[in-house]
Amino acid sequence: MHEKNISVNEMDKTVDFKSLYKRFPELEKQPIVRRILLENVVRHSNLSGECEEQVAALASGKQIEIAFRPSRILMQDYAGMPALIDLAALRTEVAAAGHNPSDINPQVPVDLVVDHSVMATTTRTPGALEANLKEEYAANAERYSFLKWAAQAFTGLRIVPPGQGIVHQVNTELFATVVTKTILDGVAWQHPDTLIGTDSHTTMVNGMGVLGWGVGGIEAEAVMLGEPVSMVAPPVVSVWLEGEKSPGTLGTDVVLSMANFFRQEGVVGEIIEFCGPGVGALSATDRFTIANMAPEFGATAAFFPVDEKTLEYLHITGRSAAHIEMVESYLRKNKLFYSPSFLPVSDHALKFDLSNVNKVLAGPKRPDELRQLSEVPLALKSMIEPNQDASGEELLGNGDIVIAAITSCTNTSNPEAMIAAGLLARNARDRGMTVNPLIKTSLAPGSRVVTSYLKRLGLLSDLEALGFDVVAYGCTTCVGNSGELSREVLDALDNKDTVVASVLSGNRNFEGRIHPRVKANFLASPPLVVAYALAGTMNIDLEQEPVAMDGAGKPVFLSDLWPSTDAVSAAMIEGLNVDLFTDCYRDVTEGGREWDELAAPEGPTFLWPDKSTYLRQPPFFTQKSLFVKGEPLLKDARPLLLLGDFITTDHISPVGRIAEESPASTYLQSKGVAIKDFNAYGARRGEHEVMARGTFANVRLKNLLVERLGGWTRLLPDSVEMSIHEAAEEYQAREEQIVVFAGKMYGAGSARDWAAKGTRILGVKAILAESFERIHRANLVRMGVLPLKFEDNVTIDSLNLGDQTQVTIEQTVDELQPFAELSAIITDKFGIVKKIKTTALIETIDEKKYLCAGGILPFVTESILR
Repeated sequence: MHEKNISVNEMDKTVDFKSLYKRFPELEKQPIVRRILLENVVRHSNLSGECEEQVAALASGKQIEIAFRPSRILMQDYAGMPALIDLAALRTEVAAAGHNPSDINPQVPVDLVVDHSVMATTTRTPGALEANLKEEYAANAERYSFLKWAAQAFTGLRIVPPGQGIVHQVNTELFATVVTKTILDGVAWQHPDTLIGTDSHTTMVNGMGVLGWGVGGIEAEAVMLGEPVSMVAPPVVSVWLEGEKSPGTLGTDVVLSMANFFRQEGVVGEIIEFCGPGVGALSATDRFTIANMAPEFGATAAFFPVDEKTLEYLHITGRSAAHIEMVESYLRKNKLFYSPSFLPVSDHALKFDLSNVNKVLAGPKRPDELRQLSEVPLALKSMIEPNQDASGEELLGNGDIVIAAITSCTNTSNPEAMIAAGLLARNARDRGMTVNPLIKTSLAPGSRVVTSYLKRLGLLSDLEALGFDVVAYGCTTCVGNSGELSREVLDALDNKDTVVASVLSGNRNFEGRIHPRVKANFLASPPLVVAYALAGTMNIDLEQEPVAMDGAGKPVFLSDLWPSTDAVSAAMIEGLNVDLFTDCYRDVTEGGREWDELAAPEGPTFLWPDKSTYLRQPPFFTQKSLFVKGEPLLKDARPLLLLGDFITTDHISPVGRIAEESPASTYLQSKGVAIKDFNAYGARRGEHEVMARGTFANVRLKNLLVERLGGWTRLLPDSVEMSIHEAAEEYQAREEQIVVFAGKMYGAGSARDWAAKGTRILGVKAILAESFERIHRANLVRMGVLPLKFEDNVTIDSLNLGDQTQVTIEQTVDELQPFAELSAIITDKFGIVKKIKTTALIETIDEKKYLCAGGILPFVTESILR
């Protein structure tokens, strides 16, 4: 864009929206998120004078390719650790090439919060918090030592040590600025705060008008090294909110209802922008709960514009008056402030009535499986085999709860939900009610602020009386770090098919995620978690049946325990103030004695330990492309796996416990690691040999090439059953190409870069599926793996794939263009050859460059060393 056409206000260094609105009147009708994207393009291109067409296209609502440059990057330790390891490896490569390794630094500010590693091992005791923190440091000392090295080595990196909070809650309560300032080529600019994060729930910050979404660590690394996010501007769906929450319903009930609604409507890859009078009826923290679960909707983000409630939230969380004034002034001046009557012209529009929401749950396997309270027993029954009876004299019956966890920033960031849980616990305690000691109960707040206001209100002791002691300031059960069940429970489950349950206030409940022995997992609001824990079973209709008996033997119904809206509101007024936030965040980068005493190396380059099973120099910077110029994209490729619908990144990526009988176990034991010291896969994300062996190793994965569940496949054409890792190694030794076939929504779930990295190390050239989730598709491309989408209503079932299956695509990588139509020649299980259409989900020219280079990391390395 030529400066004579779009000017920059030289006084306050902002993009001149007034000029933009004058030149492009249609821009005022566009969603606010599109205007934020447009501002980003103008600000970064104005100086080079190359954005005229992009601005005109964005102003008219067209979906065009843009180079998005976020103002910051947010990381949690599980996903952020591999990114920093890769950055350290790049420094090693740069130093070996004779360049200055200290030149390799994040080009935008990076915040990393250590929150994913802590396990809820010790529960139901006042010393649980300290015990779990001590165990966390003992199990992760090597990883945390690396993080301490990274903190001193890289400029622009801020690390929040363990025990401070969950990344997204810390982001909303501390990091997010809504409007910020950046220096570009010596010029100070004022502009909207934007970000990407290495966790899919980065979207939570959209609840306060900060545009951001989750990406894989691979994409974040590229941005850290100065690359933009090359993307097609996502379509925007405007959602008109009307009505308000009914008394007794919470933000959790709204978001679970929305997850079901949006999955049915189909918003995959879109940005949702909420508008209408219902926006003002939601608190800022209700908006966080909703925005957090945008990935469960399938959306890129779920955006709420800034209004007075956002400004009030900035005030109570300790942002300065001057900053809040700057935020309001900037947004109002540039017509980015919320208006209840504004209905943007968007790609399509939906309506959602908040007053229709009831108390609900989601489960037993997915966040969009909406259940009214009365429907829960029926949902549970659907999981039980016809002749499976686990009742009578058994210690545990079908539907019995073994895990009840108040966890996840989705809900612990919402004081209304947390205080309601505390008040319900108080009412139950007053009635002499208790929770079965077999149930592993836990409370893992997303920040220390939560504990402070619960203590101030006297509610923490009520929760503790029911077993909900604070176990950690981290994700715990929500990411599968629920710790082991009691020996008594495990013995009762041995060699039985009992369908026991968990209930948690988290955002995901995929198969095998919460605990491998727990088959039914339900998401619920914090007070409902407490109520079901009191009931002890999910096989109950809490709308009609009593929760349990009180101390006097009288039935107690949910309505007897549920706190009134007025009681919750009064407690919020009494319990919350600015001092809580300023006190809790005064020394957020200080980790206390454990962090201070942790030994860590110093210097610009990391000295890779020879015998480490946690940290190993990764191979990604030197890997060659799987696609050779002039050769067919695929030639007689065999299926490593044949998969069905809804294969999540939890199924693909190494996550949770390392099974004793697994390739990863064999490898670790060969390195002298005792079984008791295996730790979780997430803790070993810096060791690619472990992670490769754990890819596709989920105990619930169903590969149609074999009968049994888990990380098994059949080597073809031999038809020999073996582990997936062994088969991949054999195919590589034979120099035979391999692919993965799948159904709908392949790669749903968390932004796990190892789901793509592990796939690449196994040697998979392409994934052929009915549809892909956004983040995983991008991760695959950035690791040099080709995602292919079936067309013409072809499904995984209609292809009749099996032992004889092979696939060839005769077009070459030279012919590959964004969204190119490719002909796939496939042999089915009967030896019949058929030709089908597929679409290459390469969205931009830059993505083709990454694929041809072997991935984005070798592409960036080559450009640095060139």
